[in-house]
Amino acid sequence: METTYDRVRELIVGGAFPPGQRLTELDLSQRLDVSRTPVREALRRLESDGLVESGQRGVTVIRLSDAELREAYLVRASLEALTAELAAQRQQAGEIAPAALARLTGHADDADRATRAGDLIAGVRHNREFHRHVAVLAGNSLAIGFLDRVWDRILVSTRDSLAAPSRTGQVDDEHRRLVGAITAGDGPTAAALARDHVLSTLSALPGGTSR
Repeated sequence: METTYDRVRELIVGGAFPPGQRLTELDLSQRLDVSRTPVREALRRLESDGLVESGQRGVTVIRLSDAELREAYLVRASLEALTAELAAQRQQAGEIAPAALARLTGHADDADRATRAGDLIAGVRHNREFHRHVAVLAGNSLAIGFLDRVWDRILVSTRDSLAAPSRTGQVDDEHRRLVGAITAGDGPTAAALARDHVLSTLSALPGGTSR
């Protein structure tokens, strides 16, 4: 069952509320047709997640500075290197079902198809699903939780940049190489590819740098 927290989080991550927008309990309760109590609790939880912040203007959607965004990408790079390596190790040990591994290729196909078609919203969604499925294959629930929070913070600040239309072919090639390393059970290569892929995305952002 979807909670008020889930619904508000989806609105923020989905772009309904842009960075810096003020959120009020009254407006959200009317929009979601719920009382103000669950909205208040949801906003408190979202603040602990780093998606909203309290200040003189009340509660507002976060707006990451360039430095904060870079920090988020560096954390994401480390976490995704870890999950890629763990997924490859599990593949090498025969712990991943063929159907589960095939879904990773399916997510890569969906991301590439949507991005080439110019559907940035779907491209971002499928791109995230691809990377999250790597974490699922890693079998580490703690890593998944941390990655979800980092991805949310990045998406709120850079919804379109993750699709990166200017480097569509490069993104797809990097995805395919990562799938290949995981399929081959090559942990060190999978980790290196995952980390480099995230840092390459960071470098493609306006003003971004991976160093």
